[in-house]
Amino acid sequence: MLGGMPPVKSRRAEYTESTRDAVLDAAAELFVGRGYPRTSLDEVAAAARVTKGAIYHHFANKAALMTALIEREELDATRRTRAAFEDVAARDGAAAGAMAAIDEFLVQCSEPVYGALVFREAPLALGWTDWQACEEKYAVAVIEEVLGRLADDRVIAGPVGGTLVSMVFGMLGTAGQLLAATPDAEAPRVRDELHATFAAFLAGMRAPG
Repeated sequence: MLGGMPPVKSRRAEYTESTRDAVLDAAAELFVGRGYPRTSLDEVAAAARVTKGAIYHHFANKAALMTALIEREELDATRRTRAAFEDVAARDGAAAGAMAAIDEFLVQCSEPVYGALVFREAPLALGWTDWQACEEKYAVAVIEEVLGRLADDRVIAGPVGGTLVSMVFGMLGTAGQLLAATPDAEAPRVRDELHATFAAFLAGMRAPG
């Protein structure tokens, strides 16, 4: 790197990246709008204004395209969730930060692209086992971080073990599936109920004394 400046991408690299992004954007819109099983790669190519060969240059098959979409969504989701936790925890403590992170996640699950792709279409596309593995790749690290901070601050009894992490992962996944299937008009009420459920769960885990 010269003079602290980032390397300049070649026009070919920029074109390749823009093509990949166009395919992902088109696939996301079609998978959410029509459903993964009813969307063909020919339709994705037409919507992205690329050839089908261009799709195969980036993705081995339709399932690989869905996996890339989920990874893109989860990278953004975990960034937002971590930021929500850190912002509130720095001001009001780890317990408040944990609830802020949960609330941020619940809002994401009500968003049309994240909720529909991650919790409705991805299990159909990837199969339950591969979908769970993809979710664990991103969610578990965040859950461990937040629970670890709660234990460090003596909000919950430590140490944090794998059983607790798995339980919280399962609860969040169930909440995500519920919200993804909830009509927009009902989503605020369901989020409030889920917030209360997670708050009660956290209160029940409080460290003695």
